[in-house]
Amino acid sequence: MMRTLLIATGLLLAACQPLPPVDPGPGGPGPIPTSADACRDRGGHWGPQGLLGRDGCVLPYADAGKRCTDGDQCLGDCRAVESTSFPRPGQSATGQCQANTSPFGCFTQVENGKAEAALCVD
Repeated sequence: MMRTLLIATGLLLAACQPLPPVDPGPGGPGPIPTSADACRDRGGHWGPQGLLGRDGCVLPYADAGKRCTDGDQCLGDCRAVESTSFPRPGQSATGQCQANTSPFGCFTQVENGKAEAALCVD
């Protein structure tokens, strides 16, 4: 019993390790700063992120809100414009380029002019 508890605790702690800086890709804002000052210096917002509320940096994308039909047209993702509900997977869709580097929230990506399955990230 004690051994199982120690293993479970170790796995839980390993899952809570901070993630390395993310590079959003070519043309994006570059690696995400890991300190509040560096984040603000780059025009980002530093604060609690996700369900766990860990402090992190969110940088804006220069093409935020641009109409798109595929993620290749954006610095981030191409996301379906929310109205009252998400489009069905495979349905024809037009989206907008992702506003910022935050991966959190509920959204539907648009690829090749078609909606993907809705996704909620905490």
